[in-house]
Amino acid sequence: MRRTISSLIPLVVAGCSFGFSSPGLLSKETRTVAVPSCLNDTADPTLTLLVTQAVNQAMVSRLSLRSATEEQADIVVRCRVVRYEPDAPTSILGNPAAAGTAAQVTVLRREVEMTVELQVVEQKTGHILWDGRSIGMLPGQYDPGREGDGKQRALDLLVKKLIDGVHSSW
Repeated sequence: MRRTISSLIPLVVAGCSFGFSSPGLLSKETRTVAVPSCLNDTADPTLTLLVTQAVNQAMVSRLSLRSATEEQADIVVRCRVVRYEPDAPTSILGNPAAAGTAAQVTVLRREVEMTVELQVVEQKTGHILWDGRSIGMLPGQYDPGREGDGKQRALDLLVKKLIDGVHSSW
């Protein structure tokens, strides 16, 4: 028994020198991130703050980076909201028109459609580490009167695509 324990000690000590990491994680030198205020080409001013906060929170919480000023950051994430359509019906129920009346249509489900361009840039070199300008339209379905739910779903999808893209590139 004593011999078994003493033979396991080198294995335990050797195991301590190894860490766990996901494939594609940032280099050891990358510790800080800046997410300047998102540019917004849409008519919805709330998207500037919502997208900026979602991107910053994702980089900090999911990639274990610290927020920094743009001048001090190792990487900078630039973002631009290029399109936002808040009211696309995705599920409708129609009743045929009776004589002399118009047909009735009830919208059961709507969708926001958001398009965001992202770039992750290494601050020292200006090298683009990940280019997310082609991530496509981000849908977010919601019940009528609950557009905020649709925005949140679109933001969640944006964050997923950002993190997946960053992991696949590094």
